[in-house]
Amino acid sequence: MDNLFSHAPGTQDGDGHDAGDALEPVVNTLVIPGTVAHAFAGFTDHTHLWWPLQDHGVYGQGSYVEFEENLILETADDGRTSIWGTIDEWNPPFSFHATWHPGSTALWSTELLVAFRPVEDGTEVRIFHNGWEGAENPAATRAHYAEAWPGILARYARFMGA
Repeated sequence: MDNLFSHAPGTQDGDGHDAGDALEPVVNTLVIPGTVAHAFAGFTDHTHLWWPLQDHGVYGQGSYVEFEENLILETADDGRTSIWGTIDEWNPPFSFHATWHPGSTALWSTELLVAFRPVEDGTEVRIFHNGWEGAENPAATRAHYAEAWPGILARYARFMGA
């Protein structure tokens, strides 16, 4: 027997999707010249040199973003800190997985997986951003990152010489 509610009309979110529908992950892929280790280090050890904090930071230009122990942090020039996420899988130089909530709280976090693999022209870097149901406003958060990631990653690519 079918579920009693399988044909019931669903409530819709602001994008016209049924509220029960899972939002698709945002996936971005780029190729960086050089080795996997070099691409991983550029992403995780030198984030402060390429991340566009003026547009995608809590404290703006002049702050500093870094991977420190199991956290992704932004530190303002006056010493205030904001946790952007918690790293729960760390597999250098091939991948990391973290909760992701810049400017928000862990209560409203999404999930970020960044994977690095060798390809003929260097290293493929692939960002999988999902877990939208964890965000305060899932559809708006997904739309924001669908628009933001290409520009953020373009800065990373330029920094890495692509």
